[in-house]
Amino acid sequence: MIAVQAGDNPTRPADRARYRLFAVLAGLYIAQGIPTYLFAAAIPPILREQDVSRTAIGFFSILLLPLVLKFLWAPMVDCVRPFARAHRAGWVIVTQCGIIASILALVVAGPANVWAIFAIGFVASLLLSTQDIATDGYAAKYLASEDRPIGNAIQGGAVAFGVIVGGTLGLVLYHHAGWTVMLVTIALLSLIPLAAAFAMREADPAPATPGAPISRPSIMAFLRRPEARQILWIALIYRASEGLVKAMEGSYLVDAGIPLDTIGYLSGASAATAGLAGSVIAALLLRRWGAGPVLGLLGSLRTICFLIFALHAFGAVTGVWPLYGASAFQTLIRYMEIVALYSLFMSVTSSEQPGTDFTILACGQLIVYLMGSMSSGALADLFGYGALFGFSAALSGIAVLATILMLRAYAPRVRDPLIAAGTGGRR
Repeated sequence: MIAVQAGDNPTRPADRARYRLFAVLAGLYIAQGIPTYLFAAAIPPILREQDVSRTAIGFFSILLLPLVLKFLWAPMVDCVRPFARAHRAGWVIVTQCGIIASILALVVAGPANVWAIFAIGFVASLLLSTQDIATDGYAAKYLASEDRPIGNAIQGGAVAFGVIVGGTLGLVLYHHAGWTVMLVTIALLSLIPLAAAFAMREADPAPATPGAPISRPSIMAFLRRPEARQILWIALIYRASEGLVKAMEGSYLVDAGIPLDTIGYLSGASAATAGLAGSVIAALLLRRWGAGPVLGLLGSLRTICFLIFALHAFGAVTGVWPLYGASAFQTLIRYMEIVALYSLFMSVTSSEQPGTDFTILACGQLIVYLMGSMSSGALADLFGYGALFGFSAALSGIAVLATILMLRAYAPRVRDPLIAAGTGGRR
């Protein structure tokens, strides 16, 4: 037995490993955020300045397709390792190198070659989606239950950082220095978080033959678990109302007479603030209350925001400040919801296929959100803004109630403190 000397702290190595994991996750999520928002936030307005048609720019929404369908190849990421001694780290290294190469390929394509940019962007989207599977699987596997809110708050902060670097900085660099300087700078900045991949520590057993499968993950293995199916239902209903409102929010603000620059400032400021502040607040609430009460609170506040939009559309509420408040608060709520939902998703991931399990749930909530977004315009044209927002508020309230009831049924099956808190499972 090794005696512990006076003044020694036997938990210090564990604390160092914990903070190291947080730092690695921050680097991994920043690695995704920077190129994501280069393509999503910087390149579309640059193309428009090059007189590319709105129709052609609209096709860039297809770049979201790999993010929606990535659950189809998530088992492969969980199953196969690119290098014998590196599983998820190997996927991050390979995909990040490919992403950086894609960014540099845009230099050759030039800012006016829209179809070359689209093709390169689709390749980058496939690589980013694959990297996301590996990163989320790593986070789900190695974050302790009580640290999941912190891990997901780190992800939210990294997204905000990605907006600032990939989007805002990208546009500033393009405006002052041009296309090539912008892309080379973003590519160099994308090299820095690549160091996080080399700092990953994994306990997966290495296969006897390099490149051989280490397990047999599958979508059916996820669906065979009753608790997984229950959380999937929550993923499919909780955010079903949000796409209906978010897709028409900007259009309604324009129709309400709010200038475009004001809408831009409102959107940018609330996103940057919410990405950081909202993620931290959500993490603190989750550790104190648990997933059920936090999702119930956020869903209720979201429903109130939707009601404000509905009442304004019907003329019962007037003035622009209620719209400003509801719009900014919705953004804060969305970031907080993601932290809470992703922490809930991690509670049901298995150690054998964490990337597959988490990706199925993440894709589920994204698919429903996009379905609402795609149908919102038609509904607004048919029934008007007031009916659309009113229906969204009712749908939001029903989803919140159903989520709380399902979590109460789910809590007794697990010993996860983030789930048991507030449902009677711990107190």
